[in-house]
Amino acid sequence: MRLGGSLRGRLLRRLAILLGAILLLSSLSAYWSARRAADTAYDRTLLASARAVADGLYTQEGQLKANVPYVALDTFAYDSAGRIYYQVFDLDGQLISGYEGVPAPPAGTPRTNDYPALAHFYDATYRGQGVRVVSLLQPVSEPQVNGIAEIRVAETQGARERMARELLVGTLWRMGLLSISALLLVWVAVNLALRPLETLRRAVALRASDDLRPLPEAGLPREVLPLVDALNQFNERLHGLFERQSLFIADAAHELRTPLAALKARIALGLRAEAPEEWRSTLEQVALQSDRLTALANQLLSLARIESGGRAISEGGAQRIDLSQLTRELAMAMAPLAHARGVALALEAEQPVWIDGEPTLLNELLSNLVDNALAHTPQEGNLILRVFAPAVLEVEDDGPGIPPEEHDKVFERFYRRGHQGSGAGLGLAIVGEICRAHRAQISLHQGSAKGLRVRVEFPVSGAEA
Repeated sequence: MRLGGSLRGRLLRRLAILLGAILLLSSLSAYWSARRAADTAYDRTLLASARAVADGLYTQEGQLKANVPYVALDTFAYDSAGRIYYQVFDLDGQLISGYEGVPAPPAGTPRTNDYPALAHFYDATYRGQGVRVVSLLQPVSEPQVNGIAEIRVAETQGARERMARELLVGTLWRMGLLSISALLLVWVAVNLALRPLETLRRAVALRASDDLRPLPEAGLPREVLPLVDALNQFNERLHGLFERQSLFIADAAHELRTPLAALKARIALGLRAEAPEEWRSTLEQVALQSDRLTALANQLLSLARIESGGRAISEGGAQRIDLSQLTRELAMAMAPLAHARGVALALEAEQPVWIDGEPTLLNELLSNLVDNALAHTPQEGNLILRVFAPAVLEVEDDGPGIPPEEHDKVFERFYRRGHQGSGAGLGLAIVGEICRAHRAQISLHQGSAKGLRVRVEFPVSGAEA
């Protein structure tokens, strides 16, 4: 049998997966946040580099010149994690200082609103490396020179990526420790929450096999109460089943004791007799008593089969059966017996009526109903079997009928009307048990003339519903 696994482990695994997903999303968010923070910090430095270069602009003989101090180059030209490149263009867009080939801003690059400057920030590739570039438009107003100069400063991404990684690693460490702490706290909380279940398990394990008292509900969480209620209801049904079995065994022993005692007494009388005629009479009486004991034993075995058949039906072992065909076959088998008793047996079943059931039990039900009807139908009487939609069986006879006040009692085990008759009082009890096993409703009604009409309504088959 495959085990379902630990509830504690299942909760922790699902929570770990959830925390892992949150950690992954948070990591991505933290990386982009760290990258934005790095870009903001280094963009400010990049703009400061461009402004330092702009401070070195001057005019000579009507030409714009750039004087980048050594201090500016020493401060901005190199970085421990990257490198800075710059260009200076005059008013006509001619390169007057700096490196060759620094990419120009793409068309439509917006001007930054973060700083009070005519600056454009953009990403590009320079000398096979990714760079961050600022294009600063610097106004020039001199007596002989008047216009806009452009200064470009490009920085490799190494420093920014290092800063973003450092921020990301720090965030991941903190979130990882937080996740582990959360899992530990959840593990403790789950253990505390499952403690009532462990208490309930020990209470059930320590009980004796015949202890079917209700389980205590005090101190249990609200989510566990439906389970305890279901267990208590199951114990109550099991207790009722045991009581019925004990009562049945006691009644069966009583019913068997009487005919066995009579049989033993009859044999004792026969042994004391001397005439052969008395021996033959004794043997005939013994044979009659033996037939009754055999019939009683068969009925007791039928009740035992009903229990196993009912379990098979509840466990999904029911078959799809045509009730009309089943009744037709039984009617043909019982027709000779009815004819011998002078009873007209008729069947009214024109179309298939499908139900879900156990064939052996349904045959037992039909046999008991027909036997009971034949036993109470007088000669030249009528016995009618009807099967009609949606799933109804009726057995009607011309017998004396049953008073309404006894309709419920006749389905009790070993009940005999007025303590008359040679039967054991199990026929209709067996019918009632079979109906219960099939979740069918049985009821007694007065016949169209005077006799008894037994009506059994089965649940409609799923294929027909």
